Amino acid sequence: MGSLKGPEDLPILNLRFKDDGAHGTRGGRLIFPYAHTIVSTASRKNELRQQLRDRRLALDEETQAIAAAQLAERVVRQPAFRRAHRMAAYFAHDGEIDPFPILERAWAIGKHCYLPVLSRVRSDRLWFAPWTPASRFRLNRFGIPEPMVTARQLVRAQELDLLLLPLVAFDHEGRRLGMGGGFYDRSLAFLRQRRHWHKPAVLGLAHDFQRCERLPADDWDIPLAGIVTDRDWYAAGPV
Repeated sequence: MGSLKGPEDLPILNLRFKDDGAHGTRGGRLIFPYAHTIVSTASRKNELRQQLRDRRLALDEETQAIAAAQLAERVVRQPAFRRAHRMAAYFAHDGEIDPFPILERAWAIGKHCYLPVLSRVRSDRLWFAPWTPASRFRLNRFGIPEPMVTARQLVRAQELDLLLLPLVAFDHEGRRLGMGGGFYDRSLAFLRQRRHWHKPAVLGLAHDFQRCERLPADDWDIPLAGIVTDRDWYAAGPV
């Protein structure tokens, strides 16, 4: 099988469900890639999650590198990036768009950069470890690299100014479909208690083809202030 160069080479994906006339499934058909209709049940969310993960993984290294560079150009122009002193991103895996060009530029201009690590006390939460180009890594239980630091060096999400997080799908209202583990939602739960948006500003990063028309919202979801892709910027809240 030849490698796929980019989203434009990918076929339209179709999911066929029982025609119940509800949840935007009239006609029994949901069409992907660029405008996805409402996905409301856990099984449908899981199927959408798998379809978009497969599309990310189909991208070759050159396409991923180009997308990461285009993403970085858009992120560094955001006011939230320019204001931030402490910012965190993530170590891309499973076809996620790579934020490391952003981290490298942030570190070069004197920002303090962090990557998520699984909590050593509560394994369903995230802390954030300092990163530099000289950082050494170890794999966590999911096979994702984490900086090798002492517990004293870790910070909580509340101590960050900007958090760039990965997603599987997003919509124009800032709803995010993640991998299903809930790590970011639990780690950012304090934001739901605030009447006004305080730090960190939370921006999602994605390939543009991960955009959906609408996603369902659960009570525990943390809304994004916006989403940056390789092709555009989607504002969803104050940043």
